[in-house]
Amino acid sequence: MIAQLTGAVARAFLVVMMIVTPSVFLPNVSSDASQIVAFVAIFAGALTLFEYVATYPGLIEFRDAPPFNRIRFAAMFLTILMLSVLCRGMQESGLAIGLVQALGGLVGQVLDFPYSPVRLMVLALPDAASVEQVDKVRMAAGLAYFMSLVSLLTLALIIRFTRWPLGNGSFNVWVNLPTFDPTAGGGVVTRLTRIAQFNIAVGFVLPFLFPAILKLTSTYFAPLSVEQPQTLIWTITAWALLPANLFMRGVAIQRIATLIEEQRRRADPGEEGLQPV
Repeated sequence: MIAQLTGAVARAFLVVMMIVTPSVFLPNVSSDASQIVAFVAIFAGALTLFEYVATYPGLIEFRDAPPFNRIRFAAMFLTILMLSVLCRGMQESGLAIGLVQALGGLVGQVLDFPYSPVRLMVLALPDAASVEQVDKVRMAAGLAYFMSLVSLLTLALIIRFTRWPLGNGSFNVWVNLPTFDPTAGGGVVTRLTRIAQFNIAVGFVLPFLFPAILKLTSTYFAPLSVEQPQTLIWTITAWALLPANLFMRGVAIQRIATLIEEQRRRADPGEEGLQPV
């Protein structure tokens, strides 16, 4: 119980730190913005604390299947941190800022090719955007999308070379997939496969679709601009990491479906090869 409470408090603290990072790094943050960020951070930290300290599952998936959530959190935290440092570099200079700008410039140029998500995000800027603003958005988009690709590659390597999610023993579907109801009807493997395919498809399409939606809604809402650093940070992070998280969720659920099917085949070897009538 002590270890579970300590882990829950540590996770809640890290979530709070992630949310307040842009406000800490960026200069000239208004008091209203700081109050909103503090409220969101406290709410997210409390939710994380209650989820991980509770015995029964709530909303967070793969709670007892590390390092799935750790990979997702680390990718988001590093992305927000680097984008915060990058936006701070608009007004200051320093060694860390220079390193992030150099990395962002390199990655942005490599990933900025025709029809790439980074190119589409750059094209979502208003026509009046300056060359400097375009470069900043390219750097930010390149860094965020690079982190999303790293998180996907990390999960793929873990699944490929380890027994995830069976490394810590048995896998409890109810605890790790609390929103999935195995008694809702239909085959469990079929439903899990369908959910996995849907998440992978949406995760693949969203990075291309999001910039188009951003461009279409720019006539009704404020367009993406480096003049609003916090908006830029959270928009770019959501554009890159939300699709990656959906893709990772789809891969993980497909892995669970495969394990369940293999377990059923081992339990009943004679069933293998049978075709439904």
